[in-house]
Amino acid sequence: MTDGVLSPAERSGIIRDGIAVGVATGAYGIGFGAVSVASGLTVAQTCVLSLLMFTGASQFALVGVVAAGGAPLSGAATALLLGTRNALYGLRMAPLLQWRGWRRAGAAHILIDESTAMGVTRGSTEAARLGFATTGIAVFVLWNAATAIGAFAGEAVGDPRTYGLDAAVGAAFLALLWPRLRDRRNILVGVLGAAVALSMVPVTAPGVPVLAAGGVAVLVGVLSKRDDPTEIPGVDDVAGGHA
Repeated sequence: MTDGVLSPAERSGIIRDGIAVGVATGAYGIGFGAVSVASGLTVAQTCVLSLLMFTGASQFALVGVVAAGGAPLSGAATALLLGTRNALYGLRMAPLLQWRGWRRAGAAHILIDESTAMGVTRGSTEAARLGFATTGIAVFVLWNAATAIGAFAGEAVGDPRTYGLDAAVGAAFLALLWPRLRDRRNILVGVLGAAVALSMVPVTAPGVPVLAAGGVAVLVGVLSKRDDPTEIPGVDDVAGGHA
């Protein structure tokens, strides 16, 4: 990767694309805000989750476990499991961005599917930095703003069961999963994970089935070998949304 200076047109294009991704992804935070409040969290707790955790799939997992009556620790463990792939993104992005100190720490907080995808495909360090930062910051700002809107709106709605919002967590996970079912391997992992989770629902506490299903995905990832060892699962599946 080179360190070339970006032309004004290239810089504008990268910024435009990053903001567009941020708008499309950040808007989904409205759904998280409403679902979180419907699951029993306060508006403040919901907003703090988006501010500090800032990884959509993990946030939905945590509130899903809480909504099902599970212990907060089970929800946190489930969220942690889903967020571990961000560490793989970091291994790939650190040498590309070449940031140090506070910039590196800040980049770690906005290291998500979208920012990684918008940075890793660039042809120079400067372009990678701009694509990563623009997308990550846009998603962060808009996701948190949308979360607050959704949380206040969800609180105003009242009892979520009256409107069928108690099913929103499951629907949100399906929305995140569907775009990733593009090859047989992912379909197989999804089917096996669902089978394991459903079989454990009657005999385990809330949150445990999700952890077990996640373990299936980890096991398949360890046992299988991809043709390209540098490929990062999920980077090419950005259409699935902020995870």
